[in-house]
Amino acid sequence: MKAMVFEGLGKPLAFKEVATPRPDAHQVLIEVRACAVCRTDLHIVDGELARPKLPLILGHEIVGIVAAHGEKVTRFRAGERVGVPWLGWTCGICEFCRSGRENLCDEARFTGYDIDGGFAQFTVADERFCFPLPALYADAEAAPLLCAGLIGYRSLRLAGEGRRLGIYGFGAAAHIIAQVAKHLGWEIYAFTRPGDAAAQAFARECGAAWTGDSLTAPPQPLDAALIFAPVGALVPAALHALAKGGTVVCGGIHMSDIPAFPYADLWEERMIRSVANLTRRDAEEFLALAPQIPVRTRQIPYPLERANEALADLRFGRISGAAVLVSPTISG
Repeated sequence: MKAMVFEGLGKPLAFKEVATPRPDAHQVLIEVRACAVCRTDLHIVDGELARPKLPLILGHEIVGIVAAHGEKVTRFRAGERVGVPWLGWTCGICEFCRSGRENLCDEARFTGYDIDGGFAQFTVADERFCFPLPALYADAEAAPLLCAGLIGYRSLRLAGEGRRLGIYGFGAAAHIIAQVAKHLGWEIYAFTRPGDAAAQAFARECGAAWTGDSLTAPPQPLDAALIFAPVGALVPAALHALAKGGTVVCGGIHMSDIPAFPYADLWEERMIRSVANLTRRDAEEFLALAPQIPVRTRQIPYPLERANEALADLRFGRISGAAVLVSPTISG
C-alpha cells in the first residue's frame, strides 16, 4: 500500500510503498477513505511529543471501510464504515479504566503515535476503539469529528455550566465545538491571533457573538474559556478574563510553558484544568449529538501524498477549518 511515513525528527514524511498491515484476532483492517490532520500530528513531527514509534504512519482522525477482520471480531463486518480516534487501546484493568477514566490509563496506546495511523491506504485498529459514523456525513466531513470534535466536546463538558464561553484559537476543534456550545445555549466569544481577520470572520460564521485578538479583554467576564492554541501565555490571559468561579480548560496535548501570573487572577474559586485524550463514552455521546444539531465541518482536502503541505499550512495558520487527507484509489 501507499503511505506517508515519518522516519524521524527533521525529516519530511516520505511517500512510500509499505506492506499492508494484517489484522490480529481483535482488529479490523480498514481501507482509509479520509484522515484529518491534527495539531498533534504537527507536535509529533516537530519533536514536541517525544518517543513516538518509528518509523510511524501518523493520523488519528480516520474514516474508512472495514475490508477484513480478525477471527474474534464481533462488532463490525466487511463493508461497514467506521471511524478511528486518537485513543487506540487501553488495558481495561487499571484503576483508571475500571472507574470510567480510560483516557488516563498508564498503558494506553494512541493511534498515529504508538500505533500506525491513517496517513495511508489501509490501517488496522482494535474493534473496541472503532465507531460507526452518522450517515449524515460524507467521509471527509466526518473525519474532523474524530479528534477536533471529540476533544472539543470533552473540553466543553469539563467547562461546567454558564452563559459566556471564550474560545482561544479558532481552528478545527473550535469551529466544531462553537456550534455545539451555541446549540446548548452558550454565547461564544472567539479569540484569534492578532490581526487575523479571516479567522475572526470564520468564528462569526460559526456562531460567535464577539471576536477579538487573543490578548484582548472581552466586553464581559467569561464563565468558561477553552484554549486550543498551544500557547501557554493564553492561560493567564484567559484566567484574567474569567468571572468568579469560572474555569479555563486547556484542550491540547502539548502547550508552551505557562508564564507566572498573580494569585489574585486565580482567587475567587477560578479553576485551570487540562484535557487528556478522550474516552469511548465521549465518542459515543458526541457522534450521537453531532447530527442532531447538526454540526457542520469545514474541510480543506489534500491528496495523501501532499501531507507535508497540509502540515505546513497548519503550522503557519493557513487553514480555516480542518485539513483532510484523501487516500488515493487502491489501484492508483
